[in-house]
Order: sequence, then structure tokens, then C-alpha cells
Amino acid sequence: MTITTPTSPASAPSTTVAVEETPSWRALKSATTALQAFQVKDGSIPDAAHHAAARTHVEVITTAIDDLRPLFPHDEDYLAAAIRDLGRWAGGGFGVPDFLDSLVAFQPQQHRVDGLRHLVVFPMYTQNGSTDRRLEAVLVEVIWPEFIARLESEYTNALFVSLRLVDFTPGYDTNSAVLFPETVAMREVPTFTWGAIFQDREAARYRRVVRAAAEITKLDLPADAARMLDDQELTEKTFVMWDIIHDRTHMRGDLPFDPFMIKQRMPFFLYSLEELRCDLTAFRECVAIQRRLQGRLDDGADLDDAEREMREHAGLVQYAVLFDRIFRFAITGTRVRNYDGVGGQLLFAWLHQRGVLHWTDTALTIDWDGVPDAVMALGDAIDELYWRSIDRPKTAHWLAAYELVRAVLTPHPASAWARGLPDDVLAGAPKGFTDAVLDDEFPLSMFYEALEKKMRAVIDSTAGITGRDR
Repeated sequence: MTITTPTSPASAPSTTVAVEETPSWRALKSATTALQAFQVKDGSIPDAAHHAAARTHVEVITTAIDDLRPLFPHDEDYLAAAIRDLGRWAGGGFGVPDFLDSLVAFQPQQHRVDGLRHLVVFPMYTQNGSTDRRLEAVLVEVIWPEFIARLESEYTNALFVSLRLVDFTPGYDTNSAVLFPETVAMREVPTFTWGAIFQDREAARYRRVVRAAAEITKLDLPADAARMLDDQELTEKTFVMWDIIHDRTHMRGDLPFDPFMIKQRMPFFLYSLEELRCDLTAFRECVAIQRRLQGRLDDGADLDDAEREMREHAGLVQYAVLFDRIFRFAITGTRVRNYDGVGGQLLFAWLHQRGVLHWTDTALTIDWDGVPDAVMALGDAIDELYWRSIDRPKTAHWLAAYELVRAVLTPHPASAWARGLPDDVLAGAPKGFTDAVLDDEFPLSMFYEALEKKMRAVIDSTAGITGRDR
């Protein structure tokens, strides 16, 4: 995408600018990357010997932001605040950075316009990248087609922002596919008003991983599922539809107060169930959308373009949830409290044990007609767990959740939870329950052990991937 902006004065002819190709962006990116080498874990630069060079880099960064500001009139307040925050950080001797003012000024959820760009500069850590805070600079582009705008009016999620990566500093040359305000260095925590996901990265790694996994397992993909592997834009929109429903689900439904409990320490398989609950809710809702719109077509009604696209992507979301979970989530990352991994393992085993997924004669086959009801049955089981847990003590909920998972997945032979926790743990504080969970409480099955070895290089190759990569 290019941004067209008028030169000064406003009535002068327009100039078309590809921001990522401008000298200002290149200077900003280079200076930000150089500055990162001086920062320690909390984002500060404690070594005074580096301050002169750091100030020079900050001057380059602020000058570049100022040069680029006319290309982002919708972010004028934020970019002005970012320049002030950078100046205050440098002027204060590069202590722990505080970008609260610019974070509060940055409001991308107010500008969900397809193709609109943002220039984002914050000291932050990048989830699934690094826990160290570094100054990062990112050029992003909004993905917001008409059918998603229509969908959002039904599945209201005013905080959700869908983005495409254009260019970035090293913190995003990783597996990180989110831009969350809580990762920014700030003096106090404000009320967060947005959260962004890079659907181009999710779509690109999905396409690469699923293509390889389907070939390895000899899975014959349905035509629509195969089409996603050849069409990045189609897959991006599919992930936007999936995520907009998933994201809103975290605080909706019959919940044991706060199901995700970000600030509480709990057994990692609880996170597995919560993330899976949200994905299966998206799956269920997309089944309902697809059936409703198909029913209107069958009755002879006309669908407008947005409705047709919504119907198409509702079907594709079902493939995306299924394949991303069983092919990528299950075998990505370490085996240390890998809650997404357990969620993928659980979905695969659930479908296998209900006879809709088969691994026979070294080939994977799926009974597609039976998939929707089987997937939704797992969602119903998790919903039932949550509904009952409203009346349970916390640790009783944990034990019930464990029973749900172990009924499908085999625990590690050394598991204290599987043998039955001793009375001193059961009578003690919740911390004892959590401490007794093994890092790899539910190891990979033989199927997944073999698949992970064959897929390891493919999954590793997706670090830093964007929609431009093939």
C-alpha cells in the first residue's frame, strides 16, 4: 500500500509515498536497532559511557518521526507524544523508560479503515519474542474489509485491531504476532482500549505449516481448505474473522469469574482450556453463520457481497481452527508448560477418539461431515466445566479441569496429579497444586513425536514470517 499525502501548501499536487522506502523510515529503523544494543532488560541504559551515542540515536529517531508525521495525520497526537517521551527519556539519563503519555495517545481502534497505516514506536517486550524491553519501531497496515466491519456490528469487539506487518525492527523478527499495550514500558497501568494481532503473520505461517503437514500425513484437503494455502489475502481475512470472535469470548459466557486469570498463577492446562474454549466458540459461531447464510441461499434469497464473503470465510475459519490447532499449536514451542500445545493435542485426540479423525496405514483421513458436531461437542464439554465451576472453589475447579483433560490425553507416568495429590497438598494453598504440575504434564503422543521431528525445520522457518514471504 502507498499513502498519498499533499505537499505544503494543502492545495499543492499530491505525492505518493511508500513509507518503508523513505530515507526517514530507514534512518529511524537503523537508529532504533542500534539503540537496542545499549539497553538492558528493563529498557534502561545504565552505562553512562553509552549515553552520548544513545542521545545521537534518539535525535535521529525523533527527527525521522517528525519527518514522517504528515503521512499519518490520524496519529498526530500520538507521534507528537512519542517525540516528547523519547526526549524526556534521553534528557533524564536513560533510566527505565516511561511511554505512558504516548501509549494513552495511541488509539488505533478508532481508525479501523482497510489499508490505513500506523507508525508505532515504543519500548516494549514482544510476546513469543523476548521478555527484555527494547525500543521497537513497526510499520503496520490495517486489515478491515467490509464483511469484517459488518461482522463486528454483530460480534461487538471495540478493542480489536487487525494488522498487517509492513516493516519492523528485530523485536518482531520473531514468532510474535501481537501488539499489546500492556507490553509497553510505563509508570502506571491505564485502562487498555485496544489490542492488535498481525493476521498476515498468522496466515503466512499457517499456510506454510499446513501445506507441509498435509503432505507429510498424506491428508487430502478439501478444495476450499487447499485454496487457502495458495491465497495469502484469503487466509488473512479468515484469521481476522476467527480472531475477532475469539478475542471477545475471553470475557463472555458462563465464566468462573475471570477464566484467564492473567495475574494469577495456576496450572498451565487451565490456560489450554481457556484458549481452546475461545477457538471452539469461534468455530461454533462460524458454523452457525455459514448455516444461516446458506439457508437463505437455499430459500432463494440474494446475499450481498459482504454476506457472501462472510459465508465463505465462516467455512474457512472452521478449517483454520482445526488445522492450526492440530498441526501447528500441538508441536510449536518447548514442552515447558506449553498450554497451546496441550490444546492442540486435546483437539486431535478428541476427534480421533470420536471416530472423525483417523491415522490408518500411515495416512490421515477426516470424516468432514462429522467434524462440526464433534468439535462443538468439545466446546460444550468445556462450557459445562465452566458453568459448574461457578459454584466450585478454585482448586476444585482445577481438579475438575484436569479430569476433563486426562479423560482424553494420557498424563506423564510420573504425574502426581494423575496418581492423586496427597492430602497435605489438597489441604494446602493453591500454590501447592500448581507446583505439583509437571512442566510436560501431558507429553506428546507417538504420532506427534514423529510428526514434530518431520515438521521441526518447517515450523522454525516461520519465525519472522510476514504476508510478503512465500
